[in-house]
Amino acid sequence: MIERTAKKELLDLSNQFKSVAVIGPRQSGKTTLTKNVFPDKPYVSLENPDTRLYAEDDPRGFLSQFPNGAILDEAQRTPKLFSYIQQILDESKSKGKFIITGSNNFLLQESIVQSLAGRVAYIKLLPLSIPELKSANLLEENINSFILKGGYPPIYDQNIPPNKWHQNYINTYLEKDVRQIKNITNLSLFERFLRLCAGRTGQLLNMNSLGIEVGVDSKTIASWIAVLESSFVIHLLRPHHQNFNKRIVKMPKLYFYDTGLAAALLGIQNEQQLDTHPGKGSLFENMVIIEMLKSRFNLGLSDNLYFWRDNVGNEIDVLIDEGGTLYPIEIKAGKTINTDYFKGINFWNKLTSGIGGTIIYAGNQSQIRSNDINIYPWNSIGWK
Repeated sequence: MIERTAKKELLDLSNQFKSVAVIGPRQSGKTTLTKNVFPDKPYVSLENPDTRLYAEDDPRGFLSQFPNGAILDEAQRTPKLFSYIQQILDESKSKGKFIITGSNNFLLQESIVQSLAGRVAYIKLLPLSIPELKSANLLEENINSFILKGGYPPIYDQNIPPNKWHQNYINTYLEKDVRQIKNITNLSLFERFLRLCAGRTGQLLNMNSLGIEVGVDSKTIASWIAVLESSFVIHLLRPHHQNFNKRIVKMPKLYFYDTGLAAALLGIQNEQQLDTHPGKGSLFENMVIIEMLKSRFNLGLSDNLYFWRDNVGNEIDVLIDEGGTLYPIEIKAGKTINTDYFKGINFWNKLTSGIGGTIIYAGNQSQIRSNDINIYPWNSIGWK
C-alpha cells in the first residue's frame, strides 16, 4: 500500500470528533485509506443495492449491527440514514465512531448539514500526490509521463494503461455520478461538454461561449459545472478580490483535479502527442495547482489559492493568501530558466511593494535569486 499523507490528519480528527467524513473523487483511495487506518471497524459499502435497500427500509436495524461504529462507504447514497446516525452520536461519547466516505460532495454535504452539523469533521482525499509517489518510488522522472498518468491509485497498483483506465473512468462517472446528481438524459451531449471543458483547462470560464459551443443555455452550463465541481472532476480557481486600484478579471479559471483525466478527454494518448499539443502548458499549470491543493487538503487545511489578472493582461498564476499576506507563484512549462519567467512576479512586487516569490518550472534544478525569488522543479512540489 502507498502511504497516504492524509493518514495522520484522519487519525487526529477521529480522536477529536465523533465522526469523520472522507470525501474525494471516485477511486482516489478513500476506501483503502479508511480500511488501513481503522482495521477493526466493520466496512459497509452502500453502493451495494442489497445493503442500501436494508439501510433505507430499516435504518435502525441496519445501524444496530454496528454498536461500535463502522466505515460507511459512499454514504451519500442513503441520505435518510444520517438522521439516525445523529441520534447514535448524540447518545455516545466515543470519538471516531462512524467514518463516512463519499465521492459526491454536494449530496454528502446536504445530508451532513441537515443532520450531522457540528458532529463531523471533513478531510478531502484527492488522487496520489508527488510526495506520496516519490516515497513509494513510483514517481515518473519524465514530466510528460506523470501528466498523462495522473494520480489515480489503480493506474499504479494495478498496472493498467492510463488511456484505457481514464476512458473507463469517464464512462463510469457519466453513468453513476451524473445520473445521481442531475437527471441528465442526453449523456452524449454532457460528454461533449466534458471534453470541451478539458479544452479550456487553465482558461477563464466563460459560460456563455461554452454554452454556445455545446448547444445549451448558460444556466444549463452553470448547472453542469456545479455537477463537475461536486463530484471532484474540476476545480475552479477563483480570482483574488484585491484589485490594487486596477480593474481585475472576475471570472474563475477552470482546472481538472487530475491531469491524466484531462489529457484523456483531449484525446492525448502518448508522450509524443503531448509534446506537440497546444494544451501542454495548461496541463502543466493544472498539475502544479492541484498538487498545491493536495498538500493543503492532506493536512486538513482549506483552499487558500487564487489567481490575479488585471484588464490589460498582467497576471499571477497563483496567489497564496495566508491571512491577508499574499505570496505570488508563477508556473512555467519550459525546462530552461529565462528572464521572461520573472516578469509576472517583478510586476506584482512593484505593484504591491512586495518582495520575493516562487517559480515552478518543468526543469530539474532549484535556484534562489538575489531578489528572493525561489525557483523549484516540478517534482519538488509539496507546500502547505
